[in-house]
Amino acid sequence: MSSGTEPGVGGDSGSVEARLGAVVQRYQAAVDDFDRELARLMGVNETDLRCLEILLSVEEATPRELSRQLGLTTGSVTTMLDRLEKLAYLTRTPHPGDRRKTLIRVTPEAAQRAFGLMGPFLDEAGRAVRERYTPDQLELFIDYLTFARDLQHRHVERLRELPPPRPPRTGGRQPQGPRGGGAG
Repeated sequence: MSSGTEPGVGGDSGSVEARLGAVVQRYQAAVDDFDRELARLMGVNETDLRCLEILLSVEEATPRELSRQLGLTTGSVTTMLDRLEKLAYLTRTPHPGDRRKTLIRVTPEAAQRAFGLMGPFLDEAGRAVRERYTPDQLELFIDYLTFARDLQHRHVERLRELPPPRPPRTGGRQPQGPRGGGAG
């Protein structure tokens, strides 16, 4: 496994849980940075990129499935799909078994562009991981990441069930002071 060369991770500075938490936070920040740059180069926002990532991992999805996975309203998903369709990043076709449904697919050109941008990272990461870790160590990583993902999903669902904060009040009593913007 790692030799603890990550700054602030090796040695006796804190419990293993605290060090793991710090490393996971830095890893997540690096993933967020990569996604932000990928979105910039694809000419989309980060939610649109997440939609494309979902569609690249499955052959097709319905707008309702995307809505559920992204935590967006169906109206927001429709607007997002309109944007991505204008960029020629996806297609919409009627579901063959249920004409009330639509199937969303990434276009081959969009997949080629995305994988062209991600490919160098994926290739290097795959090679470096195979060189550094044993298959048994990788099995432990798979177990940890699966466990952590499931835990994260449970809490995403918990947060989605909470109401948003109330918007700040507007109107009502106005503060004392000059009115009309003119000097007296």
